Amino acid sequence: MIEKKVTVQLKTGLQARPAALFVQEANRYNSEVFVEKDGKRVNAKSIMGIMSLAIGSGVDITISVSGHDEEEAIKGLEAFITEQN
Repeated sequence: MIEKKVTVQLKTGLQARPAALFVQEANRYNSEVFVEKDGKRVNAKSIMGIMSLAIGSGVDITISVSGHDEEEAIKGLEAFITEQN
């Protein structure tokens, strides 16, 4: 399992369309992927879970990945969170 704390750089945070794209990115990997914010942990492959966290821009979240492609997954998801505009 890999855990990484990242700061959301997306202008609108993970709301609506960016949240859907993040979930789509998470679903590209076979590993289990979770996102945690303020002690609440949700499945990153669930749009409802991600939306329930109300993740805004500049917010710190923890991404946890477990599985055979976990290194690829953590890199891809971190890049999405920190490099999208």
